[in-house]
Parts: sequence; C-alpha cells; structure tokens
Amino acid sequence: MSNNLAIIDLGSNSCRLRITKIFENGKTELVRYEKEYVRLSENMGAMKVLQPAPMERTINALLKFKAICAELDNVRLVAVATAAVRQAVNQEEFLKMVREKVGIDFTVISGEREAYLDYVGVSRTLKIDNGLIVDTGGASMEMILVDQGQAEELVSLPIGSVVLSQRYHLNDQISAADLYDAAIKVDEMLSSQRWLNRARHTQVVALGGSNRALAKMYRWKLAKDPATVRPVHGLTMQTDEASQMMHELLATDCEGRAAIRGINSLRADVIVGGLLPLMALLRQLSMPEVRFSNNGLREGILFEYLDHEIEKSQLQEI
Repeated sequence: MSNNLAIIDLGSNSCRLRITKIFENGKTELVRYEKEYVRLSENMGAMKVLQPAPMERTINALLKFKAICAELDNVRLVAVATAAVRQAVNQEEFLKMVREKVGIDFTVISGEREAYLDYVGVSRTLKIDNGLIVDTGGASMEMILVDQGQAEELVSLPIGSVVLSQRYHLNDQISAADLYDAAIKVDEMLSSQRWLNRARHTQVVALGGSNRALAKMYRWKLAKDPATVRPVHGLTMQTDEASQMMHELLATDCEGRAAIRGINSLRADVIVGGLLPLMALLRQLSMPEVRFSNNGLREGILFEYLDHEIEKSQLQEI
C-alpha cells in the first residue's frame, strides 16, 4: 500500500508544501506542490521579532496546506521552519500559536542542518564532485563546500533577500549608495569564510527563490517560443550573462522588474537583495558559470525519509 509524505518548509519569504506518493517498491510520484509568499521575516528588524501581520499570513497559508493534506489518505507530515523562526526572539510564542490554531508541530532546524539537507537534495539529483552549493533564502544563506562528492563545509549566514532588501532599501528604485552599502555588507560576511577559497575556479550550484528567479528570467531569454522553455533544474548560465541580467534588474524599479518575464511580481521587491550574495561569489571566486537546482531542502528530507533516516518522532499524522 502506498503512503503520502507531506513536507512543509516554512521559510522567511515563502511557505511551501510538497506531497509525494511513495509506493511499496520505493518509487515516488509528486502529487502536489504549493507555494505561498508569506514574507514571515518582514520587518523583523534588528530585534528579530516576528510581526503580527506576517504571522497571520503564515497561519492562513498553513491552514490551507493542512486542508490539502486532509484530502489525501495515509499522509505523514514533516514540518520544518528555517531562518525567520530560527532567529526570532518570539519563536516559542509563534510555534505555540501555530500548534493551537493549525494543529501542526514544527521542528526548527539549525542553519547547518538546513545546509546539509540542501546538499542531499542537490547532490542526489545533480552531479557535483567539487564546488559550492549556495541557497539564498529570505533571511539566511546556506553554503556547502563539496569536495570529491562529500560535504566538507556547512555554513549558514544571516543574510538573505528580504533582510538585505529591507535594510538597504533595495525594494524599488535603487540608489548607488544603498547598493554599495549592501554589497560591502555581503563582501564582509563572505570574507569571514576563508574556506571559500577552496572553491575558487570550480563550479557553483545555486538554489533558493531569488537565484531560481534569475534562472527563470534567463530561460525565457533563451526560448524562441513557450514550447522550448528549458527546465530550471540543471540549467547553466555563464557569469557574464548573469551580470548582464543583474544590470537589467538594477536599471529599473520594482514595477519594471515585475514586468520582466520569469520574475514573479511578489518577488520583484526582494530579488536584487537576494541575488547580491550569488553575484559576489561568482566575482570573488572567479567562477566561469553558475548551474541551478530546483531541488534542495524538501527533496533532502524526502531522500532521508526514503533512506529511513527520518526519526518517527518527526512524523505527524494528518
């Protein structure tokens, strides 16, 4: 008899649900994928306090996700929360609210655990022997150094698309001064990671909403018609092409970015901040190209479940 594994990934910018049917022979089939832009890290500020409006948006999204899960039989749920909840001083209050209003218990995972799950999700579906995996979220960025196929470094930094965009006013028309300040901040954060030099001249695999948006923008530029649009997973872009598209994004305002094919209007105000870390890494490490992955944390959890590495205490019945 088959069962359904539901994975809820509560991030800083979006909340995602992935439901996979798992058959007795071990084969899998994607049943449902949902995404809601809850912007949970919105206006957390230096005090790292989750605000009422984002929390309410998140509760509503989770109620919708639970209703979707309830329509299926034999559902087991894994629910994880990342940077926004991880950093929040009112984390306990928020998790209690979710438990009482939605009936879901979340596991708040560490940045290193998030990075490892990214590594599992990427390395099991894209060949990477030596290089760097980069996942830029709303409030954090995970980096994994891969050496001979193994994860050698697992690092999480508190910078992301929402955090950088709000702190440095990168939401709409961007001034040179604000862009400079944001770029310096990113450079400072990256320069503290001396191990990054080991990835120089290798390859980088990028994931996370803003990085994937860049890939979607690029694939529409390549497509002669909608029938020839290439998948994001495994798509490769030369560094100079990435720089040209970053220039295009910077040359316009939020409305102009939202009008670019491949850019979701709900991401247009944070995409520049979200792309700054990737662009800095491509530049600093002299990477000739970037490859994109559609798989990461959620697929990492799925693979661990299939490998019987998920503890029963993490599974919830719906």
